[in-house]
Amino acid sequence: MDSHHPVQVTEPRPGVLLITLDRPHVRNAVDQSLADAVSAALTRLETDPRLNVGVLTGAGGHFCSGMDLKAFPTEGVPVVADRGLAGLTRARLRKPLIACVEGAAVAGGFELALACDLIVASDTAFFALPEVARGLIAAEGGAVRLPGRIPYHVAMEMLLTAAPLSAPDAARYGLVNRLTPEGQALDAALALADRVQVPSREAVHVTKQIVQDTRGLDDHTAYTVQDPLSAPVFTTANASEGAHAFTEKRAPAWRG
Repeated sequence: MDSHHPVQVTEPRPGVLLITLDRPHVRNAVDQSLADAVSAALTRLETDPRLNVGVLTGAGGHFCSGMDLKAFPTEGVPVVADRGLAGLTRARLRKPLIACVEGAAVAGGFELALACDLIVASDTAFFALPEVARGLIAAEGGAVRLPGRIPYHVAMEMLLTAAPLSAPDAARYGLVNRLTPEGQALDAALALADRVQVPSREAVHVTKQIVQDTRGLDDHTAYTVQDPLSAPVFTTANASEGAHAFTEKRAPAWRG
């Protein structure tokens, strides 16, 4: 058992919650204690009105090596209720979450990154889903999400052969939003978090919900899901303020 807390939670700047997986001796592998701590941090992100965006990263030069296989025989898969691996892979979060990846993001670690809305990675980072080589399945988002995020055949090679994907290749395929020199991913992730905070909070939350709820639907069905969510936003004080600010060539003064 770890002698210190497996997750460090800080607020490096106003509105941003930084969640750092902190089991560097095992490349931040997920056991049940880490899973519970991440889930608690995500609940804090969702419920604290001062917080607008989360950043998930790992200590010790790596993001996450996935499920702790040493703990697996006794603990099983470290899921939290209906929120999935580490309380994230099946969670429905309103607020944006950014994965900040240095080093390895493999197996469940890659699935945690895939569950985030944006990914920042250093150019020496890499991603992999080696579950089949261990007699397991990438069942916390790898098999479901990856084929829709990168070219299908590239995803299938990763899933079926455990082939790794370098961060530069991931960026070339559009999986990574920002590619940085080694050691600089966190600075870029925090800068991106600041940009996410600029728009209306309500508009950001509803936009994310629309994306989640309409993925895979045909256009007609998607609009029937989207419109009840989006229509109220157009009548809010923030929508009016956004229009006035644009006309008056000034920054909006958002409410809430």
